[in-house]
Amino acid sequence: QVQLVESGGGSVQAGVSLRLSCAASGRTFGRFAMAWFRQAPGKEREFVTAISWSGGSTDYADSVKGRFTISRSNAKSTLYLQMNRLKPEDTAVYYCAASGTEFSTSSRVLRDYDFWGQGTQVTVSS
Repeated sequence: QVQLVESGGGSVQAGVSLRLSCAASGRTFGRFAMAWFRQAPGKEREFVTAISWSGGSTDYADSVKGRFTISRSNAKSTLYLQMNRLKPEDTAVYYCAASGTEFSTSSRVLRDYDFWGQGTQVTVSS
């Protein structure tokens, strides 16, 4: 079983930065693709960004490209999301997700991820 615990969320003003972390335990972190999704009130969970098992490939939703950066430390079993120039429309609960397939490439598809964290709230006010 895999446990994912997000941290780093909060309430901030537009234009500032936040860094989210996702600590993983329960298996060899470095063998699996990881992703961040988010869910705003009344909306479906949506893809934000993903990273391959090696960290060599990343993918971003158009809405965050150029502002957000995903990274991972396989030595620390931790996934990160650096969020810069935050906007009110970034307000959501942010979820860390892990693939259940070893050495998988990154995916934008929610069902490709088998393990999820509990989420961390990010609120951006104008």
